[in-house]
Amino acid sequence: MLIASVDSSIVIISLPAIFRGIGLDPLAPGNIGYLLWMILGYLLVSAVLVVALGRLGDMFGRVRMYNIGFAIFAAASLALSLDPFKGGSGAVWLIGWRIVQAFGGAMLTANSAAILTDAFPARQRGMALGVNQITALAGQFLGLLAGGLLAVIDWRAVFWVSVPIGVIGTIWSYRSLRETGTRRPGRIDWVGNITFTLGTGAILAAITYGIQPYGDDPTGWSNPVVLGGLGAGVLLLVVFCVAETRIAEPMFKLGLFRVRAFAAGNLAALLTAIARGGLQFMLIIWLQGIWLPLHGYDFERTPLWAGIFMLPLTVGFLIAGPLSGYLSDRFGARLFATGGLCLVALSFVGLLSLPVDFSYPEFAGLLLLSGLGQGMFSAPNTSAIMGSVPPEQRGVASGMRSTFQNSGTALSIGVFFSLMISGLATRLPHALTSGLQAQGVPASTADQVAGLPPVSTLFATFLGNNPISHLLEPSGVLRTVSPGQAKTLTGKEFFPELVSGPFHHGLVVVFTVAAGMAVVAAIASVLRGRHYKAESAR
Repeated sequence: MLIASVDSSIVIISLPAIFRGIGLDPLAPGNIGYLLWMILGYLLVSAVLVVALGRLGDMFGRVRMYNIGFAIFAAASLALSLDPFKGGSGAVWLIGWRIVQAFGGAMLTANSAAILTDAFPARQRGMALGVNQITALAGQFLGLLAGGLLAVIDWRAVFWVSVPIGVIGTIWSYRSLRETGTRRPGRIDWVGNITFTLGTGAILAAITYGIQPYGDDPTGWSNPVVLGGLGAGVLLLVVFCVAETRIAEPMFKLGLFRVRAFAAGNLAALLTAIARGGLQFMLIIWLQGIWLPLHGYDFERTPLWAGIFMLPLTVGFLIAGPLSGYLSDRFGARLFATGGLCLVALSFVGLLSLPVDFSYPEFAGLLLLSGLGQGMFSAPNTSAIMGSVPPEQRGVASGMRSTFQNSGTALSIGVFFSLMISGLATRLPHALTSGLQAQGVPASTADQVAGLPPVSTLFATFLGNNPISHLLEPSGVLRTVSPGQAKTLTGKEFFPELVSGPFHHGLVVVFTVAAGMAVVAAIASVLRGRHYKAESAR
C-alpha cells in the first residue's frame, strides 16, 4: 500500500525533471494536456477500477488478485524507467504505462483492506486497518519528498525505486499470503462494469479538461466537450444504478448503502478526500510559488523543499492513525472519526487566518493538527466501513470504499484548481500588467503576458520554474530592459510579491470550501450510529 500510494504522488514533484529528461516543455501550447494526464491518469484509473477489481477478488480470491496486481505494478514500473522516446512520444509512453501501473496499484488497493479484514478478529481490526490506511495516506505525502530527492539524481530514478520493491513484494506475496476469506463464485457483471467504468471515466476526464482554458475563458467549463462528457458520464451512471438493481449478481452492492455505518462512512470519506486533495495541491503551490522564494530558495529547488516543509502533515498521520485505530477497537469509531474531522475543519480555518508570508512554526502546527485529525478519522472510519458488511462482500466493499476515496482525490484537483484559477483570473491580469510595466516591460508585452491563461502561471510555480522568466522568454524583453530591471523581474521576490494578493484571494475561496466539506463530513460521521458489526447482525 505504501509503494502504491507513493507512486500516486511521486510524479507530481518530479515532473520538471521528467519533462526535461524527455525534452518536452509541459507549459508550451498544446502540452498542458500531457502535464495533466501525467498527474491525473493514475488517479483516474485507480478511482474507476477498484470496485470491479474488488468484486473479482470476492469471486476468484482476494490474495490471487492482490498477487497479480503486484506483478503488474512491478512490470509497469520497469517499463516507465525505460522510456525510449523523446518529446510528445515520450510523454505518451509514460502516460500509457502510468495507466498500466495504476491498474496494478488498483488491484492492490481494492483487495488489501479485505485481506486484512479477513485475517484479523474484530477486536484487532481497527489497528490493522489503521496501519494500512495511514500507510496509504502517508505515502501520498512521502511521495512528494521522495520525488524531490530522486529527481535530483536522475528522472528515471523516480520509477526505478518501485522496481525492486515491486519484484520483492510480488515474490513475497506469492510465497506468504494464503486465502482466509470467503470466496463467492459468480458471473462477471459486464453491464455494470462497462457502464460504471465509462461513466466514471467520462466525468473525471471531463473535469481534467475543465481545468484547461477554452477560448477566452480561463477554464474549460464552457467547453461543449467538457459539458458533453459530464452529461454522458452522469447518464451512464444512472443506467448503471438502474441495471445494478435488476442484475442477479451486480458488481456494485447498492444494498450495502442501507447499512448506515457503510453509507455515512463512505460519504465522509469522499468529502474528506476532496478536502485533503485540495489542501495538498494548494499547499504545494503556496510554498513553491510564494513562500519559499520569498525566503531565499531558488525556484528550481522549491519542489524538494516543499515536500520537506510539509512533513508535519505526514507526522500527524503516522502518530494518530494506528493509535486511533487501536482505541476505536475498544471505544467505537464514531468519537474518533468525528473528532478528527473537527480538527481538520479547525486547521482549515487556521490556515485561512495566516498571511501569505506566514511564520513557519504556526504553519507547521496547523499542518500537524490537520494530519492528526485526518489520522484520527481515516483508521476508525475504514474499520467501521469494513466491519459493517458481511464477510463474503468485503472485497466489493473495499473496492467501493477505495472508489470514493480515489474519486475524491481526482475530483479535488479539478474542483480546487478551477476555483483557484477563477480567483486568479479576476485579479492576476491587472497585477501582472502594472507590475511588469513598472519594471520597463512595454505595455503591449505586459498586456500579452497578462492575457495568458492563469493555468500557465499556476503550473509554472507548481513545476518549480521561474514564472516571469517562462512568461517573458518568448518575447525577448529580458534582453531589452536594463540589467537591474531584468534582475528584479527574474529575482526571487518579484513574482511572489506580485501575485500574493490575487493568490490569497483564491486561497480563501479554496480553504473555505474545504472547511465546509470537513464540517459536512463530520456531520455524516456523527450520523453513522453506534459501531455496527455485520457478523453479529446476520
